[in-house]
Amino acid sequence: MTNQSVRKVAYVGLGSAGYPLASTLARHGTYELVVQDADPQRAKEFVREHSNATAATSPQDFSDVDVVVTMLPNGQIVREVLFGGDGSQGIAKSLKDGAVIIDTSSSSPQHTRETGKLLQDLNSTLALVDSPVTQEYAFALAKGDATFMVGCSNDEALEKAMPILKVMGKYIFVMGDLGAGHVTKTLNNYTSAGSILALCDALIAGQQCGLDPAKMIDVMNVGTGVNFSTKEGFRTDALTRRFKSGYQLALLVKDMRIAKEVIESTGLQSPLADLIVELLSDASEVAGEGADHTSCILGWEKKAGIQLKQSHSSGAGVENGAISKEDNDPLVLEIDKLLDHHEYSKNAIRMAIATLERRL
Repeated sequence: MTNQSVRKVAYVGLGSAGYPLASTLARHGTYELVVQDADPQRAKEFVREHSNATAATSPQDFSDVDVVVTMLPNGQIVREVLFGGDGSQGIAKSLKDGAVIIDTSSSSPQHTRETGKLLQDLNSTLALVDSPVTQEYAFALAKGDATFMVGCSNDEALEKAMPILKVMGKYIFVMGDLGAGHVTKTLNNYTSAGSILALCDALIAGQQCGLDPAKMIDVMNVGTGVNFSTKEGFRTDALTRRFKSGYQLALLVKDMRIAKEVIESTGLQSPLADLIVELLSDASEVAGEGADHTSCILGWEKKAGIQLKQSHSSGAGVENGAISKEDNDPLVLEIDKLLDHHEYSKNAIRMAIATLERRL
């Protein structure tokens, strides 16, 4: 099969990351799409918005797809989608010879390698590519500007996967054999989580020293303290108390457990890995089930016995020479009204406004 013969793509998992990524494929117009989500309404909504997509209702609907893309909470769910579980039939048996599965989920590298072997045992012509995703800015996925970290042990499968990844992504890094993408992803997330811990400490300590947390982040964003959390999630979602960045705290904790396993597998003894898992797990208990990752600050607030000063602006303040849109701005209110049925789009546009404010 050549790249030009890849015409039908299945996308499984239409959550806060999967929906915009699948949408970039639909907008591109090259591929016929089959979509599936644990919530059938998500798939129906996607089909309503994209005329070149259909919703899968059974494994047989995957029988003629060339490539399957998965974006799911963890590797175990990926495996259940492929091979079945709890009485359900997986899709792998229905896939035609030569089909490629691109797993963009955040998963354990070793689990991914084992899944690849299970696929080979089922049908030696099937191949798995791990290609987890990260992003430079909050709404990069919706624009097709994602960053993919790829692991693949099959050159032909990689060749088939590349055109699809290039539609969804701006940067594609081939990191090595199967599992290498997930190693890269988990260590990238580990680095990011370390900055989250430092930021939470700094904001709590800063306020207790009389500083304004929002202004602190504004300083960091034009200084050496800048990172993804200062630029995006904490300024727009934690300090405003919206807590709707689109990335669940439970998933961050899961990713950090994987990172700890990866680090320990090398023989490196890192007290930081243990500390990150411990503190974020504690914060998750405080924030509650389904909490956004930016709500981890609630754990720090509880320990300190204070609440950070709420910011009513998602960008730098006017007094600092930047333009600010308040939460009651008519444009923001109109966006909320028009897009209330689709939480991802609503959050993406709000974050887009916030990002534009900071860049003006």
